[in-house]
Amino acid sequence: MLKENYAEYECKQTRGVARSGAALLQGLVYCGECGHKMTVQYKLSPRYQCTQLHREYGVPICQNIRADQVDARVVEAYLAALSPVELDIYVRAMAAKKEADAAQDRARQQQLERLRYQVELARRQYSKVDPDNRLVAGELERRWEEALRELRKAEETEAERKEASAVPFMLSAELKAAFSEIGKKLPELWPTEALSREQKKALLRCLIEKVVIRRVGRDRIATRVVWRGGEVTEIDIPVAVGALTALSFYSEMEERVIELFRASKTDEEIAAELTKAGYRSPMKEQVIASTVAKIRWKHGLHRTQRRPKPRRIAAGYVTLPQMARSLGVSDHWIYERIKNGQIKVSKDEKTGLYLFPEGEEMLSALRGLKAKRR
Repeated sequence: MLKENYAEYECKQTRGVARSGAALLQGLVYCGECGHKMTVQYKLSPRYQCTQLHREYGVPICQNIRADQVDARVVEAYLAALSPVELDIYVRAMAAKKEADAAQDRARQQQLERLRYQVELARRQYSKVDPDNRLVAGELERRWEEALRELRKAEETEAERKEASAVPFMLSAELKAAFSEIGKKLPELWPTEALSREQKKALLRCLIEKVVIRRVGRDRIATRVVWRGGEVTEIDIPVAVGALTALSFYSEMEERVIELFRASKTDEEIAAELTKAGYRSPMKEQVIASTVAKIRWKHGLHRTQRRPKPRRIAAGYVTLPQMARSLGVSDHWIYERIKNGQIKVSKDEKTGLYLFPEGEEMLSALRGLKAKRR
C-alpha cells in the first residue's frame, strides 16, 4: 500500500492513491494502442486520456474515452466475479500450493545435502594430501573454500526464504460466512451512498490488476480486465454514435432488415430479432422500431397504410366534416359561423365533437345560411 501510495507521476509505475474523483478506475487504465498508463481528465466529464506520447513527442493524443461507459461495464464484471465467491476453490488452491512448496522444499534440502557432501569431500581430500606437495595442497584448499562459500550462500538464502515465506491463510467458518455475505450484499450497496468513491476504488483494486481499453471504430470500445489472479475478461462496450452509417455492422443490419421486411415482419418484430442477434441502434444498446423504419424508408419499403376506422357517434347525428361534405363547403366555413354565432351548437360530452342532427330540415337550414337567406 505504501508503494502504491507513492505517486510516480513521470514513470506511472504505481496505481497511486484512491481519491474522491468520479472515475472509478483511476490508476488502473492502460491504453490498448501504445501500452502507456492513461490519465483522468475532469474538465467537462470524466475521461480517460493517453497523453504520454503527446507530452514526449508532441503527437496527437492517442485516445480520449469517456470514463462512465467503461466504469459501468467494469463494475458489472467485478460484481459478477464477486457474487459466486468460490471459497472451496481457494481451499483447494492452498492445498495445491502447499504440495508444490513441499516439493520445492525437498529439492532445496537435497541441494544443501549435496553441497555439504562436497564440502566434506573437499576437506577429506585436503587432509590426506602430502604437505610437501604445495601445488596440489593449494588447489585442494581452493576447492574446499569454494565449496564452503557455496554452502554458506545456500544456507543463508534458505534462511531468508523461511523468514519471508508467508503461511497460507486458512479460512475459518466465520470468515467463509462473511465472504459469502459480501458477494450477496455488495451489489445492493454499490449504487447507494453507503460506500464512498475512495472505498469503491479500493474494492475494485482488490481484484483488478489493470484495465486495457482500445477504441475500435467509432461505435465500440474493446476492454480487457486483467484480474489479480491472472485471468482476463474481454468486454465489448458499445458507444453512442450520431448516425446509422457510423455503426460498424450497419451494412449487415441493413441487409437483415430488408430480408425480415420481405418476410412480412413488423418493425417491432424486426427490432426484437436484431437485438437478439447482437445489433443495436446508434444511441441505444438495443434496436428500436424507428431505426428499422428509417432503414426501410431509405430503400423505399413502405407498409400499406391502414385507413382509420370511422369514429363512433350517437345515432341520428353527423359530424361537422360529414355535414360540410353534404353542403359542399369546407370545414372552415362551418367553424367560422359557429365562432361568430350564426350557427349555435355545442360539443358532445362523450366524443368532444360538434354533432348535427341528420335529416332534410337541418340541411335546408344550412343551405339557406349558405345562400345568405337565413
